[in-house]
Amino acid sequence: MEPISAGGWDWTSAQAGRPFTFAVVFFALGLLAGGRIQDKIGPRWVVTFGGFLTGLGMIVSGLVGNSPVGITIGFGIMTGSGIGFGYGCVTPPALKWFHPSKKGMVSGLIVGGFGFGAVYFGPLASALLYNFGIESAFIFMGIGVIILSVPIAQFIKNPPEGYVPEEPEKVKATAKPAVKSPDFTWREMVATPRFYMMFIMFLITSSVGLMVIGNVTRIATLQMGITDVATLAFLVSFMAITNMSGRIIGGFISDRIGRINTLFLIFVLQMLNMLGFMFYASLPTLIIGIIGIGFCFGALLSLFPALTAEQYGLKNYGANYGVVYLAWGLSGVVAPVLADYIYDTTGTFFMAYLICAVMMLVMLGVNYLFKQNVARLEGA
Repeated sequence: MEPISAGGWDWTSAQAGRPFTFAVVFFALGLLAGGRIQDKIGPRWVVTFGGFLTGLGMIVSGLVGNSPVGITIGFGIMTGSGIGFGYGCVTPPALKWFHPSKKGMVSGLIVGGFGFGAVYFGPLASALLYNFGIESAFIFMGIGVIILSVPIAQFIKNPPEGYVPEEPEKVKATAKPAVKSPDFTWREMVATPRFYMMFIMFLITSSVGLMVIGNVTRIATLQMGITDVATLAFLVSFMAITNMSGRIIGGFISDRIGRINTLFLIFVLQMLNMLGFMFYASLPTLIIGIIGIGFCFGALLSLFPALTAEQYGLKNYGANYGVVYLAWGLSGVVAPVLADYIYDTTGTFFMAYLICAVMMLVMLGVNYLFKQNVARLEGA
């Protein structure tokens, strides 16, 4: 990547991508552990620990300096795990406060808020890097995360025992009210065929999104010849905005047309967009591609929490979604790693785009099988 003379650390593409890959994996592992713990003791202290570990990992990354292994441990493992602990304990209590008919909306708003962090955190990180250097930027951000997140975590709690959310008037007026899902344990959940179909859809589609998200500046430079730092920073922030918007809009849409139908739309759009990336050669076309990637990736993160609660209940939701979310963690080592290898070998991402498009075509088939499976269960 950037040579030392230009202010970088002279890492290879694989070295630069490794902390990100580890962060994705340990984020999912942290979410799994945090979800199971919060099911037993509640979310407050788990979120507190997650905020502290997130900041501590950034501080460690700053202290170790130019070390691929050190950054992988500090940012990839510690910060990734900390974010997972916090993330895994926010959606479960939120869903318990609201009626089941609002699952998509609630999960969309929660994960949308999570995605909004990238909108301001990216420019903040860029400013700190420019003014203080890489090591100091890590340390300052880590301290800031601890100061802000730990006090705010004290406000997160489950509803009181016996609490029943009010049923919306629209649901009362329907002839077919929502049916309460049975409460599966995670062991019962993984014994069902539809779990594996959910898992593979989440894994592959997230992987395609992460491939572009993690390489958007390289794609802009390679295919569009964009080297202006301000423009590249704008693209990263714009990606974050579309990601956040997709989480919120996707949740609202899924409440109206259903989770499975919304997934079908996402797979079609993502497949066409991946084929489009093979031909995008200007800033306007790249922006179109970013809108598609950001929306689809963001929508997944509101759809699968709601889908998990819908299929397997809320009692053990923290643990159940933690297991489902392992798919997102594994997604960081599928298309992103493949794309890094293809880029280092060929100098382009074209073959990666084609492979990702084929993946999305396969996911359309899995989505159909999933819909048939759920229909048989509902008709039983």
